[in-house]
Amino acid sequence: MTNPIQCLLVDDKPLALDILADYVAQVPALHLAGSSQNPVEALNWVEERRIELIFLDIQMPQLTGLQFLQALNRRAQVVLTTAYAEHALTGFEHDVIDYLLKPIPFERFYQAVEKAQRRLRPTPAETSRPYLFIKTEHRMQRVNLAEVLYLEGLQNYVLIHTATEKLLARQTISSLEASLPVAGFVRVHKSFIVALAHIHIVERSRIFIRVAAGEPRIIPVGDAYRSAFYGRL
Repeated sequence: MTNPIQCLLVDDKPLALDILADYVAQVPALHLAGSSQNPVEALNWVEERRIELIFLDIQMPQLTGLQFLQALNRRAQVVLTTAYAEHALTGFEHDVIDYLLKPIPFERFYQAVEKAQRRLRPTPAETSRPYLFIKTEHRMQRVNLAEVLYLEGLQNYVLIHTATEKLLARQTISSLEASLPVAGFVRVHKSFIVALAHIHIVERSRIFIRVAAGEPRIIPVGDAYRSAFYGRL
């Protein structure tokens, strides 16, 4: 049986923590490693308790959720929880798994857990499946992963660049990333995911993607993603 995901709850309101703790108890895939009203304390727990997933409030007095994300520096995956919708785009720029608006229904919480599972505990079928289906403007379209060169985030859309065409998916880049096989793709920038098989040259903070004809495509490597990217190489 797969080990449960070690999760941490961070919110300055005790009632919000109680609700989330009750939700976690209902999901066998999760194990509650801790909960805290103090985000500074929670940051210290990330290393001590080997936290994998954090349910994080945005509006907190000592440290906002967005400041917490910057300090966390991608050491754990994050689901944001908040009563305010205006920070959603900023949250996804920090590569959060999901963004839950309070009051959070259990069904919506469970959807976020499923996304986290796909990223943290991918099944053999998910890691080896050679295709995915994307949401376009009016339909679902199959994309063969072997043909994908890179993905480019455009706010609430993703432009998928293949060897022969460009496809516009009605998804955020973070939600689409959760569907990609971890072994074949790597996030290198808040707006770009590249296929490892198509990387031709890496030069400082630039990636050159091989194409069949014409000049190679050049993809930037963001500062926040550089260490993880070079680790994958």
